[in-house]
Amino acid sequence: MAGRKLMYEGKAKTIYEGPEPGTLIQYFKDDATAGNGAKKAVIAGKGVLNNRISAHLMNKLESIGIPTHFMRLMNMREQLVKQVEIIPIEVVIRNIAAGSLCTRLGIKEGTILPQPVVEFYYKKDELNDPMVNEHHIVSFHWADPYELEEMVHMTYRVNDYLNGLFAGIGLRLVDFKLEFGRLFGEYGEVYLLLADEISPDNCRLWDAATGEKLDKDRFRQDLGDVIEGYQQVAERLGLVPKGGIINGGNINEQLAASLGEIENELAKQRRLRDVKPQKPRKV
Repeated sequence: MAGRKLMYEGKAKTIYEGPEPGTLIQYFKDDATAGNGAKKAVIAGKGVLNNRISAHLMNKLESIGIPTHFMRLMNMREQLVKQVEIIPIEVVIRNIAAGSLCTRLGIKEGTILPQPVVEFYYKKDELNDPMVNEHHIVSFHWADPYELEEMVHMTYRVNDYLNGLFAGIGLRLVDFKLEFGRLFGEYGEVYLLLADEISPDNCRLWDAATGEKLDKDRFRQDLGDVIEGYQQVAERLGLVPKGGIINGGNINEQLAASLGEIENELAKQRRLRDVKPQKPRKV
């Protein structure tokens, strides 16, 4: 990465200055963490699959009118994104009981919730990302009431769409986490965009028939063969051929690059780079 200006490094991604003003390069790492960094490992190829899956899902969401920061894939590990000011709130939406919801409330894992449950978490590693509510968010000016309303509205729309998408390929969308950012326009207008990523790193995905976990819980719970779970998701989405692109820790780089070009063509056709037609989120 020599010669690039490092903007931010997180647990699973590194952000570099982009080639043009207002852009960033989002690099997907193979690092895996759990328990707020207490458990760590390197899983060969995880970043490649997450980059591909996230690009595809962002493309899909753009096609139904959800504005995102995604612009195009640059290579098998990197994508070009719009530079946004990240709102320090993680929005979690749950369809089926799993993870911390079960431990906090004593609910049996796998319980289907009567309606999607939305939760908010303050992005602060040293505080272990505490759960907060709408009043905290507005009172501490992490987001204004209009932005908060838009974040929740977009989260429900994303949930509705992804539930249908994954159900069509035999997967149950248990829960997932979203992040949002502000894009500032030329005349002071502010647009709210879906940012970060959507991948098995921040979605719980179970096989609809067997209940097999195909997400980061394979790492959290020591279920084994983490990369196979991620590859199954990519295969079912039609992003990689049967058998995947990673075998024994070795990545078929030529195949990964050619598949990425298909996604870029879809992005180009949908004219994803232009957010001007979108209504400003606030002025």
